[in-house]
Amino acid sequence: MIDIRSDTVTRPTPGMRRAMAEALVGDDVFEGDPTVQKLETRVAELFGKEAALFVPSGTMGNQVCLHTWGAPGNEVILDYESHIACYEVGTAAAFSGLQLQMIECPNAVMSAARVAEAIRVDDIHCPQTRIVCLENTHNRGGGVVVPLEQMREVAEVAHRRGLVVHLDGARIWNAVATSGASLAEYAAVADSLMCCLSKGLGAPIGSLIVGTREFIRRARRTRKMFGGGMRQVGILAAAGLYALEHHLPRLADDHLKARAFADCVRHIDGLRLVPDPPPTNIIVMDLAGTGKQVGDVLIALREAGILMVPFGATRLRAVAHLDVTADEMVRAAQILSDIIEG
Repeated sequence: MIDIRSDTVTRPTPGMRRAMAEALVGDDVFEGDPTVQKLETRVAELFGKEAALFVPSGTMGNQVCLHTWGAPGNEVILDYESHIACYEVGTAAAFSGLQLQMIECPNAVMSAARVAEAIRVDDIHCPQTRIVCLENTHNRGGGVVVPLEQMREVAEVAHRRGLVVHLDGARIWNAVATSGASLAEYAAVADSLMCCLSKGLGAPIGSLIVGTREFIRRARRTRKMFGGGMRQVGILAAAGLYALEHHLPRLADDHLKARAFADCVRHIDGLRLVPDPPPTNIIVMDLAGTGKQVGDVLIALREAGILMVPFGATRLRAVAHLDVTADEMVRAAQILSDIIEG
């Protein structure tokens, strides 16, 4: 089976498993796990921030940040196609009482002008705008790398109006591998940032949030409230440290695999790549012009040993990752071509 549903389907490599087995551990709720502390220090340094906090998942990382920054009744400005808006189960409303103002961002890039328009006036009838959320790379945008300069423009508007900026950097590693900008340059745009170890880097579990020491101190309490305080979690932190050392430098390989896949399906009559070519490791394909139904294509793919996911009424998504080879990506693309054209 060639599983290209996501870059989260990877399994720990033998070297990563050894690192996990040999990890020094302690109780992280008591701040006594040395491997977690080593990972948090390392990630904070990479992003040029004062401190970091390990959390079980990207969704929890984003929601811990929103809850820590906001208050019930506050409003969050974000892209209507963002991960927070589409795939985090309404948690901002359910857990934090936050209202989302979802704005349209052409080509998955938020504009400073649109953000400025969306910020509420200071009026007792209106919710108070508190947070602006960015996402990079942009999942539903097809792995788009949001230009650093446009992120800076958005942050400047937000900060000038007294708002905070949170960056969903689940795949920020892929943005860095493509853009040439550093992790610290991206993080400098935001007051808080979340990054995933289980997307692209091949770790089995875990994300981190970074920010000031004071913000992380408050976020630690929120993490506990959300059930994210774990005990001997150094076993998982060791996987993250291994991934940063061994898997971060190879992310460009996944981008090449994605382009090889795209090269094999671009010719299909009626199929549209969104965008074309794929900028990172995510390939989004719109089948609207092919006359094929997404559900039927997914069933046929599964029967042929290929796993992808639906990505809207007419779209499929495939993701290149550590556990799939370039040849397997090409084979999957060829099978998809046969199914649609057959």
